[in-house]
Amino acid sequence: MTKKNNLKNIIDGKLLADKIKDDIVKEIVGINYGLAEAAWNRPNLAIILIGDREDSKLYVEMKEREARRVGIDTNIYRCEADTPEEEIFSMIDFLNKDKTIDAILIQLPLPGGFDTDGLILAIDPAKDVDRFHPDNLKILFSTCSHDQVMPPVLASVLEMLKSIRYDLVGKQACVIANSDIFGLSLAKVLECRGAKTIITKADDNRLNNKTGKADILISAVGKKNLITADMVKPDAVVIDIGITKEGKKISGDVDFDNVKKNAGYITPVPGGVGPMTIAMLFKNTLELYKRRKKS
Repeated sequence: MTKKNNLKNIIDGKLLADKIKDDIVKEIVGINYGLAEAAWNRPNLAIILIGDREDSKLYVEMKEREARRVGIDTNIYRCEADTPEEEIFSMIDFLNKDKTIDAILIQLPLPGGFDTDGLILAIDPAKDVDRFHPDNLKILFSTCSHDQVMPPVLASVLEMLKSIRYDLVGKQACVIANSDIFGLSLAKVLECRGAKTIITKADDNRLNNKTGKADILISAVGKKNLITADMVKPDAVVIDIGITKEGKKISGDVDFDNVKKNAGYITPVPGGVGPMTIAMLFKNTLELYKRRKKS
């Protein structure tokens, strides 16, 4: 990894995502080459949105809009927050059996009272585009031969490191995460590629000590300015997955303006991991579509 200067140490997630989406468009066009557009067979993504969280509605609208641009069909199932849970389970069962649906996504977080783990468990693992079904996680943790479909956020992190030609072998990574399963999953894929990983929480009283030794610092907490410049090792790669909304303003976990001065590379919020996660979601959808076509 060679850093040119502080003006060029920002990993542009939007630019990377646009390239991935361009490749998806080309592949979908190639699959349907020679057919009239009315006869095209497109990948089909079902999205279940429960409740009226503004951020969730915004994310679903964004996914629907971007999916249309790359040639992926979407079916949005909007449910009120008081929808009986058994109706959601019935909906998932219907989608599992629908042979025209390639991928299923439940927009998280869910309103209080819903069994998030149970609903994810109900999704057919072969259609689980987020790849957090227990069967898919079992595969993730049991091997380092990860296939072309892994949780989009994890794939985004790897793709961003690949974009800066970053060699993970022997590097110290620190992952700060609220979710144990997310932290463990990310640690697994990093360790499979040669990194040594520490997983910690935002309230760890030794947080500064752990982050300050990390060659790669990844934060997925959702706490504005959790990571300040004094917590970051010079020339470290800083990947910010956290999101905090204040009105219309979106911030990450990292004090971006100050940390970027000494970081080797850094991702912005917005414009970093967010666009990449959507692109990798579509890449997963395309792969699940191709698997269905072969079966």
